[in-house]
Amino acid sequence: MAASLSIATLMVMLTVVIHFAGLIALMRLLEWRGHHLKAHESVLGQGLLLIIVVLGLVAIHSVEIWAYALLYFAAGAVGDFEASLYFSTVAFSSLGYGDIVLGHEWRLVSAIEAVNGLILIGWSTAFLLSLMGKLRALEHEWLERRRD
Repeated sequence: MAASLSIATLMVMLTVVIHFAGLIALMRLLEWRGHHLKAHESVLGQGLLLIIVVLGLVAIHSVEIWAYALLYFAAGAVGDFEASLYFSTVAFSSLGYGDIVLGHEWRLVSAIEAVNGLILIGWSTAFLLSLMGKLRALEHEWLERRRD
C-alpha cells in the first residue's frame, strides 16, 4: 500500500505541475494573441476565444491522462498502450466503466487518479468561468465607452 500511495502522490504532484504550467501557457497565449480577437467587442471574437480556451484545456487534460497511461503501460498494469490510454481516460474523468480492471496493486493508484482528475477538471472549470467573467466585464466597459 505504501508503494501505491507513493506512486499516486507523485502522479498527483506531476499532474498539478502540468496543469499549472498549461494554464500559465494558455494565459500567456491569450495575452499575446487575445487582443487580435477583440473578444470584448464581438460575439464572434468571444466564440473564438472560448474555442481556443476549451481546446487548450482539453490538451492539458490529455497530457495528464497520457502521463497516467504511460505509467500503467510501463508498469505492465494494462496489456497494451491503447488499453492503458482508454483506462486512464475513463478513470481520470471518473466515468469508471469497469470493463478494464487493474490488478490489486494498482487499484489505489487508479482511484486516486479519479479524484485527481475530478479536482483538475474542476480547476479548469473555474479557469473558464473566471475568463468568461472577465470577458463580460470588458464587454461592459467597452459598451460604456461607446456610449460616451
